[in-house]
Order: sequence, then C-alpha cells, then structure tokens
Amino acid sequence: MTAIADPPVRPPGRSRRTRAARGLAQNPGFLVYGLLIAFVLGSAAPLYWSFLIGSHTSDVVTQQVPPLLPGGHFLENAARVFDSVPFWKAMGNSVLVSTVTATSVVFFSTLAGFAFAKLRFRGSTALLVFVVATMAVPTQLGVVPLFILMAELGWTGSVWAVIVPWVVTAFGVFFMRQYLVDAVPDELIEAARMDGCSMIRIFWNVAVPAARPAAAILWLFTFMQVWTDFFWPLIVLPGDNPTLQIALNQLQSGYYTDYSLVLAGATLATVPLLVLFIVTGRQFVSGIMQGAVKG
Repeated sequence: MTAIADPPVRPPGRSRRTRAARGLAQNPGFLVYGLLIAFVLGSAAPLYWSFLIGSHTSDVVTQQVPPLLPGGHFLENAARVFDSVPFWKAMGNSVLVSTVTATSVVFFSTLAGFAFAKLRFRGSTALLVFVVATMAVPTQLGVVPLFILMAELGWTGSVWAVIVPWVVTAFGVFFMRQYLVDAVPDELIEAARMDGCSMIRIFWNVAVPAARPAAAILWLFTFMQVWTDFFWPLIVLPGDNPTLQIALNQLQSGYYTDYSLVLAGATLATVPLLVLFIVTGRQFVSGIMQGAVKG
C-alpha cells in the first residue's frame, strides 16, 4: 500500500501574519482619508487666515462679520511692510542665523552622538545623562548670564550673539546618538579599523553617510525652530539689525494694531518655510522612510 503523506504543518501564527499583511495591502478607507483631509485643512487654516486678512484693508478687517474670501490689497499691504520695517535685512539675518545654526547643530550633534554611541570611554553614561538632563532646564534661567557673556565678548547687537549659543543642542546629541546606535554596526567600525582608518575617517566615511536620514530631519526641525525664535533675538539684537520675527513685532504700535499690515508681514515671513518644504519635501520623506526601515 502506498503511504499517504501527512499534510505539511503550518507554523503557528502564519495565518494571522498573512491576514495582517493582506490588511496592510488594502487601500485606506474613507475614515483615514477624512482624517487626513481634516488635518491638512486645520494645518492650512492659520496660513489662509493670515493671507485673507493681509489682503484686505484695515476698515474691512474691523467689521463685525470678517471676510471669507481674499481681497485685492495684499501687494499694497506688502509694500507697506517693506516701508515700515527693514524687512529684507531682517530676512537676510534670519536666513543666515537659521542656516548656520542648523548646519552646526547637525555637525556637532552627529559628532557627539557618534562618540556616545560607538566609543567606549570612562564616564560616557554619566556624561550622556548630564547632557540629557540639561533639556529640563528652562531657557529663561540662563538668559541673564548668557547676556552678560555676550556683552563681555562684545557681541550684543550682532547676529553672532544669536548663532553661537545654539551651535549644539542637547536634543540633537541625544537624537543622533539614539539613531547611530543601530545605524552603524560595530562590525563595520572594526572592519574600517583593520583597514587602517583613523577615527575621524571612520566618522566621516561611515557614520556621516549612515546618519543622513536623521541629520536631514534634525536640520529641518532646527531651521524651523531658529527661524521662529523670538525671545532671545529680542534681547540681544537692536531694532536696526533684527531677525524676521523681531521686525514683525515692530509692525505693532502701542495703541493701535493694523492687523492687515501685521498679517501681511506674517504671510511674507512664512513663504520661505513653504518654499523650503516644497524643495526638500521629497528628501525629507525619503529620510523618514530610510530611518523607519533601517536594520
């Protein structure tokens, strides 16, 4: 008699994984699209409102029922912004400060994160805990000694007083350290050492390419944070050498606020960030996806 072979035994949980994979392969439902559309509209509403008010005259804005459609006075209000404050100088200062600060934060944070992640030295854990603990200290507590230090160096009134204190951040060090722990295998570092690479060369040729996805995210977030910073530039920069946020604050007078003028300036200040997101959007999403599937 011919023996009948037993049916193959499927490993437990295989059917559930198959069903889960099929569920992920399905198209998102109406609820998902509805939530995404609501999120996009909610995010775009403040920008649209700024453009809406900035495109009308001040007498229309003060009406009991605000307008719902844009007017035809945005260019006129934008010209008033240029005449009221040193807008282009403030724009240049903001671009310079945000670009230099974001680049320095990425470089030094990647360097320190690589040291904490892959180098073994005495006290590394305690030092990392100390660096992370500094994030719990409010920025306002260090304003007075930091201002005194900037005055001693003669940097008050200069953009260097806005750049130098933030060339590296505790969050950036912790963020890059957490990413590089898994992104750079120890075996790869040992192989580079056996090939005669110095530690600096290992950092530049091994760690930096592996850290590009996280570095792109950190650079963009730091750029946005510095671009919108108001508190510290208000303290150390004069009115004739402001950043963009300080220049927008100068549009408000003590007794009367022309909201069409202020919101037209706010819209103009948001345009560079929108252009940045449009230009780097694909690379930003690609960096997030590479970070999600690493390892």
